[in-house]
Amino acid sequence: QVQLVESGGGLVQAGGSLRLSCVASGRTFSSGTMGWFRQAPGKEREVVATMAMSGSMTYYTPSVEGRFTISRDNAKNTVYLQMNILKPEDTAVYYCAAAMAYFPRIDYKKRSNYGYWGQGTQVTVSS
Repeated sequence: QVQLVESGGGLVQAGGSLRLSCVASGRTFSSGTMGWFRQAPGKEREVVATMAMSGSMTYYTPSVEGRFTISRDNAKNTVYLQMNILKPEDTAVYYCAAAMAYFPRIDYKKRSNYGYWGQGTQVTVSS
């Protein structure tokens, strides 16, 4: 079936950068939607960014707007999250999620609209 494989997490000093990668295997998601979510200790999992794999529709949560960039490589079924000017508040486990389709009127900020999830990768930003 479908497997999401994440990489790129780690430790970084405030102001630094990291790039996360998520590869979807088992089937193509060229017409689907990819998302990044994060969960800090004691907090709910929240959306970070989403992107339709066809077209250029993206969403960023306000706290990362201007610092993070979501991008894709449809041929590789891969989505990236470039994280710049990292802050300690960005520390969390980051999860990749995938939906098999994109519908403009569906709210892809909601976890329930994704059918597949990665294992999560830890991002820690020190001050």
